[in-house]
Amino acid sequence: MSCVAHKEHEHKHGEKCGHQAIKHDDHTDYLHDGHLHHVHDDHVDEHSLSEGSTHKTACTPEHNCSGHENDHAHGPKCGHESVPHADHVDYLVAGHLHKPCEDHCDSHGELVLA
Repeated sequence: MSCVAHKEHEHKHGEKCGHQAIKHDDHTDYLHDGHLHHVHDDHVDEHSLSEGSTHKTACTPEHNCSGHENDHAHGPKCGHESVPHADHVDYLVAGHLHKPCEDHCDSHGELVLA
């Protein structure tokens, strides 16, 4: 994975830092204000989940989730953490990724919370 440093990041991520930790490939990342941060050497890298067998980007109109009401609209300040995924943003709902799509939410896979 390439190293893309997050500029001017003073917060120290780690156990009990207040941000949701997730398992990403062979390491731990932290969800922080719409970013996926990875502590690397003396800085923090920006990460994004890639499309793959675990986190697909397909439309899944058959997905029926009890994580929110059917009329819930995902977006800034909707109450769900945003997660960078491929070329878009998903939202963490009940342990899995949601992407708003027309009149439903697509399921883009489970996250392993750390």
